Amino acid sequence: MATPPGPRAGSTTRIPRPGAADAGPPTGPAPAPRPPAGGTRGPKAEADAKAKARADAKAGARSGTRSARRPRRLPLRYLLPSLVLVALSAMLMLRGYVNSEILADHRVRPPAPTDEVPDGILSGGPVIDTRGGRAETLRVPDRRLVLTFDDGPDPEWTPKVLDVLRKHDAHAVFFITGTMASRHPGLVERMVAEGHEIGVHTFSHPDLSYRTPGRIDFELSQTQTALAGAAGIRTSLFRPPYSSFAGALDNNSWPVTRHLGERGYLTVLNDTDSQDWKRPGVDEIVRRATPRHGAGAIVLMHDSGGDRGQTVAALDRMLPELKARGYAFQNLTEALDRPSAHTPVTGAELWKGRSWVWLVQASQSVTTVLVSGLVVVGVLVIGRFALMLALSAFHVRRTRRRGGRWGATPVTGPVTVLVPAYNEAKCIENTVRSLAGSEHPVEVIVIDDGSCDGTADIVEAMGLPGVRVVRQANAGKPAALNRGIANASHDIIVMMDGDTVFEPATVGELVRPFADAGVGAVAGNAKVGNRDSLIGAWQHIEYVMGFNLDRRMYDVLRCMPTIPGAVGAFRRTALERVGGMSEDTLAEDTDVTMAVHRDGWRVVYAQDARAWTEAPESVRQLWSQRYRWSYGTMQAIWKHRGAVLDKGSSGRFGRVGLPLVSLFMVLAPLLAPLFDVFLVYGLVFGPTGATAGAWLGVLAVQAVCAAYAFRLDGEPLRHLISLPLQQLLHRQLMYVVLLQSWITALTGGRLRWQKLRRTGVVGAAPGTGPGPGTGARGAAA
Repeated sequence: MATPPGPRAGSTTRIPRPGAADAGPPTGPAPAPRPPAGGTRGPKAEADAKAKARADAKAGARSGTRSARRPRRLPLRYLLPSLVLVALSAMLMLRGYVNSEILADHRVRPPAPTDEVPDGILSGGPVIDTRGGRAETLRVPDRRLVLTFDDGPDPEWTPKVLDVLRKHDAHAVFFITGTMASRHPGLVERMVAEGHEIGVHTFSHPDLSYRTPGRIDFELSQTQTALAGAAGIRTSLFRPPYSSFAGALDNNSWPVTRHLGERGYLTVLNDTDSQDWKRPGVDEIVRRATPRHGAGAIVLMHDSGGDRGQTVAALDRMLPELKARGYAFQNLTEALDRPSAHTPVTGAELWKGRSWVWLVQASQSVTTVLVSGLVVVGVLVIGRFALMLALSAFHVRRTRRRGGRWGATPVTGPVTVLVPAYNEAKCIENTVRSLAGSEHPVEVIVIDDGSCDGTADIVEAMGLPGVRVVRQANAGKPAALNRGIANASHDIIVMMDGDTVFEPATVGELVRPFADAGVGAVAGNAKVGNRDSLIGAWQHIEYVMGFNLDRRMYDVLRCMPTIPGAVGAFRRTALERVGGMSEDTLAEDTDVTMAVHRDGWRVVYAQDARAWTEAPESVRQLWSQRYRWSYGTMQAIWKHRGAVLDKGSSGRFGRVGLPLVSLFMVLAPLLAPLFDVFLVYGLVFGPTGATAGAWLGVLAVQAVCAAYAFRLDGEPLRHLISLPLQQLLHRQLMYVVLLQSWITALTGGRLRWQKLRRTGVVGAAPGTGPGPGTGARGAAA
């Protein structure tokens, strides 16, 4: 048999063991006056009570009127998470917008009649000027070449094109799209700084013949805004997407060209197409890009849209060759001997452009961070599932080998069960009766923590043997438990909530591991009783999969972080050596469990010690409960952070348990909704199929783990039908709760204990028959 660990250096004992006549702790608040048993009162008391009730009703009505007049404000704890979510959503929407994933339209109109296009345009040059009602064309003079590059800037190929142009001292015209310019403003700035000319190639590269004049203007203005933000200029050059020679204009594209002229643009087509987008080979690109007989030309090439390695190589060859033959590589306005197409922008237009570029860059950075977070959470989730499955299987095999034996001498003596209760009138009767039916001998102490609904009176009126009530003024759950510990008669102390229902075998299963003298605490198996509602079913899945499967894993790793308040047991010596239940955090169960670990005790899991709990049935109640859990867990982690540097078993818990709790209970839940964020993003912006497949794959892994957990707990699988909806809705609520907890912690806020309303719908543990009264079920409130 293992020997119990020695006391920690510097530990103190705050809970004295009382003598036979001791009915309460030596310090702390005095018990509240005890009302008469049976709940009866005289005529004068009845009249006084009715008068007080009428006065309270009037005061409540006045308060309600004042509240109705006073405008309600959104609390800061709700406002900050909402703002964060709205900001992240806006960043993702902007990212999707500038990447054209929602605007992309690759339709191209088939050729149409040309009878509405002037003959001079169809047979003219590649530069079309329709400004001021004109309809004329221009050609580039002989021995002058205007190299034009469409669809950029591209972060990989545009710098290489610019390097070759600078190497051979050549200028070109870059027809940029607004989406690419917004994402890569530095390249646009470099183009202008190195003397190249910029033209507009629309914002999202659509066929403008499908667009209304208003949409065409939007495409132009958005691209000019991006250009202003990137390089501080605007331009008068424009090239329509999917355009070619002037002779290809038809009745669909000609109205667009006239509209562009009305907006002050020169439409720049081409008369020499390198067809580099086909990647026909360097020799073929050079041949197609070289004009005949020394004629001038506007050459169409691309610096984006795919692999442009052949384009770069062709440039590096043709530039010196054609320069040796007398060609000059100039901007369009230089070749036409016209004023520059660039106009500097100032004032509001400049700041609008800079703001736009800054927002786009921010959205790109935020998306990068979110994608990194998605990778992190993906690794954490898959790693956690793999670890849980492997270690849970090991836990099952180890439990079978042990056969329920923990030591040479089994625990058969009576134990003390503490039931802290505050306003549990709806639940307390069935809670106490479930304990009275225990197969293991128990002493039951109900600590009434200043209830005002007659909770203590109900227990006393039951008159059950071995059950006594200790009353105190309201001081909180930790103080109530400490009061109970001081009044306990036995060395093993079981703790449960005032609305929990035990099975007859629960106490015996819970205390069985104490046959090992090194065990200081035991976690039971808390189960959701009200699982027939949707919210209840979601929490049922969470309890079986997220809590109990976790506990098997933590048991094997010997770093159990929490003894659930609904069903747990402690060795009295362990409690005394860590100073009892602390009020330092809002998760006193997690706090004391970590303290027991640090004192050198083992903490184990008894999966057959089942307790039935009433989970919150409204979103507001669930929010309150999980907010306290999350914030209290953070407090406990921070309080015991020094364990990371400890030696022995305390150091093991600090270097294994605390990181796992931090990753799986704080970090991973905060990042987990990224799966759903990118699901929505992918369904809206694409690629839809790959996105849905990835999300369904993660859901399948979760379903496998959940099914395994349900099988271990002997639970029917029918409740797993709500798993997809739980992942979409319940997880988002938990995300916002955790985010709110982070904000509360970082801003130094304090959170009060919040009592949850109980309905008492669980009358008895399954298989024990209906309990009398309204029923009870355990919940970690």
